[in-house]
Amino acid sequence: MLTEKEKLETYEKFRERYLRKTEEEAIQIVQDAYEEAKKVIPEGHVATYIPELGKVDPNQLGICIYRMNGEKICIGDAQVRFTMQSVSKILSLCVALELLGPDEVFKVVGAEPSGEAFNSIVELDLNSNRPYNPLINSGALAIAGLLVSKVSFYDMLAAARKLCVDPDITINDAAYESEMKTCSRNRAIAYLLESKGIITTDVEETLKFYTKLCSLNVTAESLANFAKILASDGVCSKTGKRYLSGRTVRIVKTLMLTCGMYDGSGAYAITVGIPTKSGVGGGLLCVSDKRAGIGVFGPALDEKGNSVAGIKLLEQISQKLCLNLFFDPDWEDADQSSMLISE
Repeated sequence: MLTEKEKLETYEKFRERYLRKTEEEAIQIVQDAYEEAKKVIPEGHVATYIPELGKVDPNQLGICIYRMNGEKICIGDAQVRFTMQSVSKILSLCVALELLGPDEVFKVVGAEPSGEAFNSIVELDLNSNRPYNPLINSGALAIAGLLVSKVSFYDMLAAARKLCVDPDITINDAAYESEMKTCSRNRAIAYLLESKGIITTDVEETLKFYTKLCSLNVTAESLANFAKILASDGVCSKTGKRYLSGRTVRIVKTLMLTCGMYDGSGAYAITVGIPTKSGVGGGLLCVSDKRAGIGVFGPALDEKGNSVAGIKLLEQISQKLCLNLFFDPDWEDADQSSMLISE
């Protein structure tokens, strides 16, 4: 066990290695990236298959970064409220792992990328009795089936407020009603899961539970708070309290890296390298381990359902702020041409 002095020395070494930019330098980097990212907004479109989401202004963009030294950088529409949508899958997965443990959770879902769209049903019916992972719709519905008889929606709301350090999170009733009227595909997935014995609770109640979590109103700053707790191994820096076990956090971050951006997860891991979960409401929850928690809001989406400007923004800041999971400052010149075939 490390002493408190040794822990402090270790933290200071990490700070020196990864938080080398001053606050002023970091703000300028993020501001420049923000301006560049706004240029690609016209390439995306809001999610019109949920009518309420189709009303959102696609030109909005906001980012909030909490670096581990306590600095907070908020630019653009970081305080605008939007619905969590699939970002809520991280919330439900955290609660399920804490409440039931990994063994029970992974009885009903796998832990592999699906290679299909987030709302795909094909691979579930043809290839597997279990959803591939908890971060696609079928997997999140399976997790909801585990939770619905054990916790109430209000328990989940309280957990969201605590993890996001945001007491003002509420359900967006208009979005919830809109989704429930247009959720035929999710309903089909849920009944298929029931037929396979994955969902053993009331299907309609499970579907309502899942959709209510998707309809929680958050901000980019809310997501940055949540991400910072995950980046701090489950400890809230504001309260000093442990909210999530280290085991839960490690599982969640791993799945975010491999599955969090749907069938764009591999390319995103190469270009950005930050464990991230997206949602069709335009949210991105990004965990730069021991370095920063990041929340992004950009409702214009690419063809895979991920924020087009949000991805561009994160690409721009990942290397300059040393946020890539695999970045090591000792290897900064490693991007130069190798000598493998040049001599």
